[in-house]
Amino acid sequence: MLDYAALHALAAVVREGSFERAARALHVTPSAVSQRVKLLEERTGGALLVRGQPCVATEAGLQLCRHVERVGMLEHELREALPALGMGSGEAHERVTVRVAVNADSLATWFMAGAAAFAAQAPDALLDLTADDQDHTAERLRSGAVLAAVTALAQPVTGCNSEALGTVHYVAAASPGFVERYFAKGVGARTLADAPNLVFDRKDRLQARWVRRICHRNVETPRHWVPSPAAFVEAACRGMGWGMHPTSMVADALRDGTLVELVPGATLPVPLYWQQARAAPRLLERLGAAVRAAARSGPHALA
Repeated sequence: MLDYAALHALAAVVREGSFERAARALHVTPSAVSQRVKLLEERTGGALLVRGQPCVATEAGLQLCRHVERVGMLEHELREALPALGMGSGEAHERVTVRVAVNADSLATWFMAGAAAFAAQAPDALLDLTADDQDHTAERLRSGAVLAAVTALAQPVTGCNSEALGTVHYVAAASPGFVERYFAKGVGARTLADAPNLVFDRKDRLQARWVRRICHRNVETPRHWVPSPAAFVEAACRGMGWGMHPTSMVADALRDGTLVELVPGATLPVPLYWQQARAAPRLLERLGAAVRAAARSGPHALA
């Protein structure tokens, strides 16, 4: 029979990143958490954690974390259906945490409306959101690090369903002064090779994809690395470089002339999908419904 106290300790260490923070979350001592994880490792016959800053789960540890999270969601459903099975006198208030991977631009625009709607519907549930590039969030789902993801991958990850959310249209834009300085002779391979561009992080390939579309070949460009959606837009408005922006995020700046398109009408469409485990607990289905509704409504709705 599985030792759920030990499983909860393991999941808490993975979620919080350390034994000390896990102990505070579980209202026990760090030595108690360490002992529970150690006993679980002895029982499974292998390491479940890579101790470090932060602690991360091994493949076996991730499997156990996925199991305990699913059990937590099922127990949440049961308590909703049968309130009499809820907390007894003096019993700790239990909450379930749902881990989701989302690309940063979605987090900065439409996704939080869905997250807030879900939180209002399920006050006993907590979200653990991880930001990653839309081309890489599916890897987190595939590895078991998250239970659901907003991703650019249409094909379902093994064991998951995939549903289209809509399309983000990215526009290549910069300040008028930047365009006048670097693109007075037009936008082409030579001028793009000289003009600094803005890149979110090492996984961000949107700028390179747009350049290939315009020039029909790869062009090496000088880069500023700006890992924040808000700072990314500000950097463009202040003339640091050109970048690919969700049209809904920079609509006002384009209207008032703070930003201008490098090539009018040459947007880059990026379809997004919601992927979650098949036969998902009702709580995860509820999150999916809230996310899909947010993607299709509001000022940042996907096309």
